[in-house]
Amino acid sequence: MSRRLPSRLGRYTLFDRIGRGGMADIYLARECTTLGATRLLVVKEVTPKLAGKTRFAEMLIAEAKLAARLRHGSVVQVEDLGRDDDTLYIAMEYVEGLDLRELLRRSARQRVPVPVEFSLFVVVETLMALSYAHRMGVLHRDVSPSNVLLSFEGEVKLCDFGIARAHQAAALAAEGDALEAPEGLGAQDAALKGSLEDALQGKAGYMSPEHARGEALDERADVFAAGILLWELLSGRKLYRATGGFDDLLAMARRADIPLPPERMLPDEAVLHAITMRALEPRREDRYGSASEMLADLTRYAISANLMGSPLRFGEWLRENFSEEILAARRSRQRALRALDFGPPAVIEAIAPPSSAETPVPATALVDAMGESTGYTPAPGSTSMGETPPPASGERPSPWAGLDAPPSTSRPSLLRRALARVGLALGVSSG
Repeated sequence: MSRRLPSRLGRYTLFDRIGRGGMADIYLARECTTLGATRLLVVKEVTPKLAGKTRFAEMLIAEAKLAARLRHGSVVQVEDLGRDDDTLYIAMEYVEGLDLRELLRRSARQRVPVPVEFSLFVVVETLMALSYAHRMGVLHRDVSPSNVLLSFEGEVKLCDFGIARAHQAAALAAEGDALEAPEGLGAQDAALKGSLEDALQGKAGYMSPEHARGEALDERADVFAAGILLWELLSGRKLYRATGGFDDLLAMARRADIPLPPERMLPDEAVLHAITMRALEPRREDRYGSASEMLADLTRYAISANLMGSPLRFGEWLRENFSEEILAARRSRQRALRALDFGPPAVIEAIAPPSSAETPVPATALVDAMGESTGYTPAPGSTSMGETPPPASGERPSPWAGLDAPPSTSRPSLLRRALARVGLALGVSSG
């Protein structure tokens, strides 16, 4: 049964549903202090069926406690973990923006490739988060574009540390199996196939070979996943293009037969390719031994090639190219807050996403948190970073095609974008 919004959960007021899946419902929430100070957070409410399973709840709590220890600028903060009657929930930092997967989708649709400077910046920031977490003894196990959050101010934050194990446990629970904490899939492929096939379809494309084989993991598995992010950003397409479904994708992950990224005439490009391919070595013994090692090499290259990005420059690029989307997201959030403050409680419901493919839903930067959908609606006919249809005869294929649905045939006019940028500069109207 869906919650009627607004609704209280612990000390939080849930007012906008931004994601839903088999494991948790995800809400935008507001916390108010006794003196009237407020802040926005994201609250994940575990489904009652899973919250009632003792071993799953224990595993999720243990992973959340580990994640709560992480305090770093490139990590989404876990602020609270609690129970309200029989409800289990996690409160997390709210990041106003979008995730890397959504950025790639929008870039493909609008034919706005992500500059190499910012591609390197995103991976550098991701490696900083991993390096810190590994020093704290925490593995991520699920580094993928949907877990790399990008704020509209140019910040990069990695979310959902350790949630992958709880997610797999949830799938096992749905199958009725014992709730163990599998490191990967391995011998459990058959038992997991039914419920994990959908949940992990997008995740298998970022697994290290040892993860896909179900072997024990160490920090080099996270390094491999970061290497895939770098490869895809440099190549403008997904690394694995499986046509046979989950089994085919899993087999490709196990083989890890990875070509060099395409040449882009970058300074000292061979050095950049060497960094990428070392992170993607099939044998973990041949990879970077740590995220810190890869971070040092990639930072050194970015500086020497004059491709070192910054939050300021990245934020400016996002606002320059996606100003209309940013305005739409902020207006949607304002409508939800206004309904919370002034709307009759009897009629306030979750704010439904716009039906038009031209108007994005609230950009809350939470795609696939805990393996859930977040309400982003791809263009009709598109799939998650799916294949782009081949170009018509004589057309030159887009270098970033394949990251999502075919790019739209019309782009917003320069006047509309200019007006949107003026709106950002002057502040968003509450109307």
